[in-house]
Amino acid sequence: MVRTLAVANQKGGVGKTTTVVSVASNVALAGFRTLLIDLDPQGNATTGVGVNPREVSTSSYNVLVQQLPLSGARIQNVLPNMDLVPATLDLAGAEVELVPMFSRELRLRSAISLVENEYDYIFVDCPPSLGMLTINSLAAVNEVIVPLQCEYYALEGLGQLLTNVQLIQEGLNPDLQVSAIVLVMFDARTRLAEQVAQEVREHFGELVLTTVVPRSIRLSEAPSYGQPIEIYDPASAGAAAYRAVTNEILEATKKLP
Repeated sequence: MVRTLAVANQKGGVGKTTTVVSVASNVALAGFRTLLIDLDPQGNATTGVGVNPREVSTSSYNVLVQQLPLSGARIQNVLPNMDLVPATLDLAGAEVELVPMFSRELRLRSAISLVENEYDYIFVDCPPSLGMLTINSLAAVNEVIVPLQCEYYALEGLGQLLTNVQLIQEGLNPDLQVSAIVLVMFDARTRLAEQVAQEVREHFGELVLTTVVPRSIRLSEAPSYGQPIEIYDPASAGAAAYRAVTNEILEATKKLP
């Protein structure tokens, strides 16, 4: 049965896109049929797998606003076993354009339902906000993965996100659940990072993955080459960390009802 996962955090710059690209590519390279849907107008997940948004004729914007089938917007085999529904800057206007439309919160869910039998895993990269794009994402998936930067303000953003997930559960998607919290951009040289990690583990227990993703120059470099870290530098500490994160997520999804 297909697993549908959104990677979300309302705070920007927390490694959200790095996480979704790294985990989705690892899942695909492990042999699972994978679809990555970029729903962030910045299009970083799109460029992160080597696709130039400026050269894209159809995108997730067309899926949401014009109800183009996902099969008409996807780019096949951007990586082995991975298809991509790219994002373009047009998505920035979708927040406003969707407001008067019928069933505006459920458009992505309807689109995914037509292709879900073709995939083992479907990942959605959300924008760093709780607008109509993120609501569409959370209404369409069963699981949320939350990348959490090991800094003080990240805890505040996490509380807001969990409140919003609860609202989506109550109003649009009762099957939605947070399946994993990933501690990222961890700087072992600072006491604060360790304190934040400890506090998150105390509050959220087994939801927090054992693996911690360190700050890494190689992780920062990989997107500029249009490659996931597993392809750009598989021997790096960042690649090793995301392989471990992927394994934990795969194990976590097996335990879900």
